[in-house]
Amino acid sequence: MTHPHSRPPTLTTAGGAPVADSQHSITAGPRGPILRQDYQMSEKLAYLARERIPERVLHAKGAAAFGTLRITGDISRHTRARVLQPGQCTPVLVRFSGLTGEQGCADAERDLRGFAIKAYTEEGNWDLVGSHLPVACIRDPQKFPDLVRALKRHPVRHVRSPTAIWDFWSLSPESLHQIVMLFSDRGLPAGFRHMHGYGAHAFGLVNAAGERVWAKFHLRTQQGIRCLTNAEARELIADDRESAQRDLFDAIERGELPRWSLQIQVMDEAQAAQLSFNPFDATKVWPQREFPLVEVGVLELDTNPDNYFAQVEQATFNPANIVPGICFSPDKLLQGRLLAYADAQRYRVGTHHEALPVNRPKSPVHTYHADGAMRLDVPARTDAYYEPNSFGGPRPDRTLVEPPLPLDGDAMRFDDRQGLGDHAQAAVLYRRMDDGHRHRLHENIARSMAGVPEAIQRRQIAHFRLVDHALGEGVADRLGL
Repeated sequence: MTHPHSRPPTLTTAGGAPVADSQHSITAGPRGPILRQDYQMSEKLAYLARERIPERVLHAKGAAAFGTLRITGDISRHTRARVLQPGQCTPVLVRFSGLTGEQGCADAERDLRGFAIKAYTEEGNWDLVGSHLPVACIRDPQKFPDLVRALKRHPVRHVRSPTAIWDFWSLSPESLHQIVMLFSDRGLPAGFRHMHGYGAHAFGLVNAAGERVWAKFHLRTQQGIRCLTNAEARELIADDRESAQRDLFDAIERGELPRWSLQIQVMDEAQAAQLSFNPFDATKVWPQREFPLVEVGVLELDTNPDNYFAQVEQATFNPANIVPGICFSPDKLLQGRLLAYADAQRYRVGTHHEALPVNRPKSPVHTYHADGAMRLDVPARTDAYYEPNSFGGPRPDRTLVEPPLPLDGDAMRFDDRQGLGDHAQAAVLYRRMDDGHRHRLHENIARSMAGVPEAIQRRQIAHFRLVDHALGEGVADRLGL
């Protein structure tokens, strides 16, 4: 708040000229009309009409905070990435979000939650773009646009369609594992502070000797898991549509800083080759008995944004942003995201979105990208504006080359074996649940499927029976089938 005796700054136009009056239009007489020369009025209206950018197609509504990633464990034998070396402390931005809803949706809806981390490392930005569940509901990026359309609004009625999503899921049995998770207790977190986060995809870690292992990243909440029932969520939404966002912001303002333990699972290439399922299938988890969690560090959030639009809405996350010592796996869904995310951000925010303050790396950036909208910097005079060149321009560092990735088999669009076992891990999860948890799972699924055409209900129930006969019968009974 400005001191009552201090003089506030003079209001100016965007061009810096001082403004005499911003509350009254210039008119030809007391009754009007407004004169075209009233540029101040035109400028205010023009900026208002342009203060929005396209919302994200998915994860449109979210909340974010700044903090640090502090490495307390030692995985240097697995990776040379400086951000993951013992004692390293790296500034981060973390954004949480709901998957399906638009900007005005309620936080307490049953939905997948995004959990995206941007680490501003000494070697460039590392973005870990994950969610609160450890698996995806598709394994092939060809299906992603269809999944999005099924999740979004009906093109005629313009309401969300349970028929569409259950039709898609029932024709995509690889979704079974995520469905069981999404409609379980864990599918409706009480807030962003009280849920785990997962990178979901397998990534490669490369050490100083050029040796590679595969890894999955886990973030386990130190606040404890808290979830809502459907009834609790409906009551909460009636009172507060921003419940998760408000909870995160207020907790940080009170000094109750949320923390997550960063852990990894590690699999060497020999283990990956012998595994009974594809370790790069994003619909599968790695069993923790075989691949136990290894402690890496602590993620802590300690600072709320100063401006939501500048630091949250304009924040862009891209799984293609990795650093030396971390590399990509053959996960097909990950490979698709590497292309789609960057393209989406250039469309949504702009060609040079990574030069915005919230996205700009803390480390030096040397590229040959040129011009276009939103060119925010003024490049130094140089003759080295292309590559390769003879004028001392930036060059690749061949010492950072990743180890070769062995490939085998024929190029093909579909492998008849890839869907084998889609129900197996979902069955393990279901059989670990107690009776109360199973009862709520049956109820949650049946409520979501209410009103869906019977043929689609029966097709999905047939998949549930493959998971466990009791799951199929429990849902069928509540649907009256």
